[in-house]
Amino acid sequence: MQVLNDRVIRDILGIENVRTSSDIDFVGGSRGIEGLIKRCSDDSLAAFAMHPCSIDELLDVADAGLIMPPKSTWFEPKPRSGYVVRVFDD
Repeated sequence: MQVLNDRVIRDILGIENVRTSSDIDFVGGSRGIEGLIKRCSDDSLAAFAMHPCSIDELLDVADAGLIMPPKSTWFEPKPRSGYVVRVFDD
């Protein structure tokens, strides 16, 4: 992911900050390659699909005090929000 961010997105495409640039967007993993192809045919010039990181890789990065690149931690299936944010009475 760092090679994509540093060498392609920054050096070749000239996008300095992937977090704030309006020249870069994200297609959710649930849309698959077909979603990337559709997006390129609709309004984009390029798309990149990355092999997903594992939970162990994510934990290694977190344990080292580092930050993952934007959208590199997309995991599915997503937990239903009611299970995460709901307050249960005793």
